[in-house]
Amino acid sequence: MFQQDTSPALRVVLPIAAFHLFIIALSNYLVQIPVALFGFNTTWGAITFPFIFLATDLTVRIFGAATARRIIMTAMLPALLISYLLSVLFYEGAFQGWGSLSTLNAFVGRIALASFLAYAIGQILDVQVFNRLCQSRAWWVAPACSTVIGGLIDTLVFFSIAFYHSTDAFMAANWPEIAAVDYAIKLLVSLSLFVPAYGAIMGLLARRLSPART
Repeated sequence: MFQQDTSPALRVVLPIAAFHLFIIALSNYLVQIPVALFGFNTTWGAITFPFIFLATDLTVRIFGAATARRIIMTAMLPALLISYLLSVLFYEGAFQGWGSLSTLNAFVGRIALASFLAYAIGQILDVQVFNRLCQSRAWWVAPACSTVIGGLIDTLVFFSIAFYHSTDAFMAANWPEIAAVDYAIKLLVSLSLFVPAYGAIMGLLARRLSPART
């Protein structure tokens, strides 16, 4: 449908990478705010983070997989830094003051590392799956499958690295159940909201670009 750009310009990479960082920062803060959704207790972070999968899928479809990978590589290290800083500054949901940054917080550092690895692995896998399926006749197959698989790996990587044998006894004992609920909520939100949003955006772009190419 769209011509893919194999030599992405900075004007494409940097704004989308900045959007990724914004969603990561927002989700790291909102993950501390609980919300009841469809009868399950989760956090607002589970609702905002799937925006990244929507952005990645649109990037692959419009600009190509190479551009999407470059965006992920650009955002990876800043995402690690942002995850750590926000988690330290707003530890346990309350602002701890700038002085909290003067001491290394190993517990938060482990969570930040988990967030970094989950983002990198989940997004790269999302790109791979979407790129293989994007030529499917049904428009929804690629975004749905990439979201299901990428989101699953993202969730498993994050919770296992962050909380397996954690110093937080509750999370160490309950992270598999919490991860399952988190994934279920992300999946429900993504498939009911973000996959249709992908279809709507692609349809809008197709209508706008078609006259220019005839």
